[in-house]
Amino acid sequence: MQLFYNPDIDQNSPEFVFPTEESKHIVKVLRKAEGDILHITNGKGFLFEAQILRADMRKCAASITKATFHEKTTPALHLVVAPTKMNDRYEWFLEKATEIGIAEITPIICDNSERKVLKLERMEKVLQSAMKQSLQYHLPKLNEPISAKTFIAQNNPDNNKEQEFYIAHCEETEKTDLKERLAPGNNALILIGPEGDFSASEIALALKLGYKPVSLGENRLRTETAAIFACATMKLVN
Repeated sequence: MQLFYNPDIDQNSPEFVFPTEESKHIVKVLRKAEGDILHITNGKGFLFEAQILRADMRKCAASITKATFHEKTTPALHLVVAPTKMNDRYEWFLEKATEIGIAEITPIICDNSERKVLKLERMEKVLQSAMKQSLQYHLPKLNEPISAKTFIAQNNPDNNKEQEFYIAHCEETEKTDLKERLAPGNNALILIGPEGDFSASEIALALKLGYKPVSLGENRLRTETAAIFACATMKLVN
């Protein structure tokens, strides 16, 4: 099944027009014609079947013939991950995390971060493409970048009792394997630091506010690998 994405449609949309780029792909590349059926998601849980009304390469129009709602996969995982030095490695993480199944992503700028500027528009496109490729109907939420300490102060067990809070760091202190810490059925938020790891003050703040320290195994992992490992572990536990 070829899945398309249009965030502006819902079950009450009688007719809609695809953007020029997708219109050209539908008509010229896929050679779809009037009367053909397309499958579309709005990234909010809906899968639509739509019939092409006008096979125009600039403004391909279609009307919804069927709408099916799919509930979100539970429990939800929120990965809070520092940007990698190379953009393509962070985009790889976004793509694979979406394929595995993730609810929310927040980039955090840490004391040891080498990259502090991100192109969110490009990152959104990576998420959309991965969602379509993996035939999912919920687009992961991508938040604005925020400093690690500000995020930790605003998001911790004191102000959110509905999920578990974890921090994965490399300091030689007492930690529990993530797979043993994760509670099946519970939502989770996991902090993943930059290549230089979290600073001592960032770790201290997280522990003070109730984050549980976790280990991702004996090997020292790159940031994007650690994030995917955490995502896959969450999926396996649940």
